[in-house]
Amino acid sequence: MVVLPIPHPVTKSLADQLEDLLPQTQCTKCGYAGCRPYAEAIAAGEAGINQCPPGGIEGVARLASFLHRAVIPINPANGAERPRPVAFIDEALCIGCTLCIQACPVDAILGATKQMHTILPSLCTGCDLCVAPCPVDCISMMPVTGERTGWAAWSQQQADAARSRHDFRALRLQRERAENDARLAAKAAEKLKAVTLEAANTPEELAEKERKRAIIAAALERARIKAGEPKTTDQ
Repeated sequence: MVVLPIPHPVTKSLADQLEDLLPQTQCTKCGYAGCRPYAEAIAAGEAGINQCPPGGIEGVARLASFLHRAVIPINPANGAERPRPVAFIDEALCIGCTLCIQACPVDAILGATKQMHTILPSLCTGCDLCVAPCPVDCISMMPVTGERTGWAAWSQQQADAARSRHDFRALRLQRERAENDARLAAKAAEKLKAVTLEAANTPEELAEKERKRAIIAAALERARIKAGEPKTTDQ
């Protein structure tokens, strides 16, 4: 008889549970880089429960109920509760710079360099982060939920989907950075090998060879450390 292991329940940290209560728009209006850092700040007692305008007063109430605190108004320094907007791109003005694509935290913009970009409205969280980087002011935010604001304008299903896209994007960017670092390290290693094999017939040539070798070796070591590889002493 095969005895299957008993799965252990996953214990969520306080930050995990607080993050579950946030709208996952990743707008940074709370003053932090995203919903997760904001949840961690609340858990650490470094941020208030009223710094998330997209969640609105209902979002404050959710956090207050969980933490057994009083409901307080949204901090005006972080913005105001409003109908959920969606970004729209004036395609006639778009120059294909990709800056908005790089800014979007949930990959809700399609396009490529020197090609017209477009927003996927069903994926847009209304974070506004694509507006400021646009050099031709071709992006506008349009309210799409009428008088509904906060959680009335943003469902838990939408929040969960936005978090999944945000997390997937973060993993993709991490992978792309790692792959780029590996390519650069490989090029540096090839260059170091080539410099090492260079002939040096005079003291001046030898000094120049060692100078180049030291520069490339230092760059290669930085790349290895960045990639998490152990430090080497023999180049």
